Amino acid sequence: MSFLWTTSDLMAAMNGRPMGKLPEGITGISIDSRSIDTGEAFFAIKGDRVDGHDYAGIAVANGASLLVVSEAKLPALGRVTAPMIVVDDVLDAMVRLGCAARDRSAAKIIAVTGSVGKTTTKEMLRHILAPSGRVHASVASFNNHWGVPLTLSRMPENTDFGIFEIGMNHADEIRPLVKMVRPHVAIITTIAAAHLGNFKNLDEISAAKAEIMEGLVEDGHVILNRDNDQFETLEKAATALGIAHVHSFGASAKADVRMVEFSGGSSDAVLWAAVEGQTLEIQIGAPGRHIAENALAALAAARLVGADMQAAVTALASLQPEKGRGARHRLSIGAGSFVLIDESYNANPASMLAAIALLSDTQLADDGRRIAILGDMLEMGEFSDSVHADLAQPLIDAGIRDVWLAGPQMAHLRDALPDDIRVEYRENVDELKDFAVSSVTAGDVVMVKSSKGTGCGRIVSALLDAHPVLADGKR
Repeated sequence: MSFLWTTSDLMAAMNGRPMGKLPEGITGISIDSRSIDTGEAFFAIKGDRVDGHDYAGIAVANGASLLVVSEAKLPALGRVTAPMIVVDDVLDAMVRLGCAARDRSAAKIIAVTGSVGKTTTKEMLRHILAPSGRVHASVASFNNHWGVPLTLSRMPENTDFGIFEIGMNHADEIRPLVKMVRPHVAIITTIAAAHLGNFKNLDEISAAKAEIMEGLVEDGHVILNRDNDQFETLEKAATALGIAHVHSFGASAKADVRMVEFSGGSSDAVLWAAVEGQTLEIQIGAPGRHIAENALAALAAARLVGADMQAAVTALASLQPEKGRGARHRLSIGAGSFVLIDESYNANPASMLAAIALLSDTQLADDGRRIAILGDMLEMGEFSDSVHADLAQPLIDAGIRDVWLAGPQMAHLRDALPDDIRVEYRENVDELKDFAVSSVTAGDVVMVKSSKGTGCGRIVSALLDAHPVLADGKR
């Protein structure tokens, strides 16, 4: 059997002590007792809302071969009879294990951060590097103080390419995480107005994102967005850290990987990119200029880690948008159909603009409507009223005539929109959900965009439950 970790290596890395008859090794690591697989170790992490130790018995019942528990919690586990490794603190032990995983790996490591596009770029890298070797990447958006060490701990020793997403809500969050990851290549997708409630301005956000450069290995590379207003600030930060290899992407004539031309369709796109003096025509299986910009960053990283570039370019044609990040569904309604675009995972002013442009570019049936269903952007702080109201002009410019809104902050957008736009406003998501299900018609294109915490994903789920997905499925 092939083990992710032998038990002896696991104990040595975590400085743990054994209890019971331990297995020879483990096949995986889980922190969720519900989804654990047979042969995996269950790490009983104490989170903000739940304590994994309370679910240790369920984990064993579901197939866990080993428990990693905290010394202080042993008395509460008296009835649980399972092999255990006892540590001082489970999260701290997982951090040590993650560092050990990084130490033993010969993989080329890429770390991704940015105000917008982190997960999309990470998933794009997973997709385009797969033809060139064994890829290990973060699951979903596991990009915080437990997600990063968990992803590191799960990295097999024979990995060729490791891809890690690193996020933050405050300053000094990226710094300790990237020092665990120690990337060969760091990408900052862009700097935009996200988490404004925790920062005074974009300069502070830029400084926080620049922390990712501090963990680069010696002679490492950083990739920056040449089109972003913070490019020079980030370039100076790289220089101050002694980073010799600074690369750029974007439409700027000075970009190292440059967007020469872009042609967007309803369900895909064509990008012409200049890479190392050669112009490549690239088919992308997902629509949107912002997706093409992420592709530039991904291709720049692929080149730096020695991937097969032709295979990477070819792979972009089969790229599919993810749930909550642009996934498309054609749904049956009456004798016709409508298109649902799911952008419900996250939102800030920059990603809202990209989503509005995506909706505007989507092909419309003669009798259909482009409908923007928008929920609140969270963590905007003192800027919240204005950034919500400021969405009015982009909606007008994009020709969106039907705008359905939910949440207290979206009231500011409602008040800013002119009378000739058909606005439906509800204070809460569930009221708008019921309206949306009963009001969509054949030919419509419906886009749902919000911060995840608003619950607007329930609108997507309700539409999917109420209307069958057609045979062509996602488009």
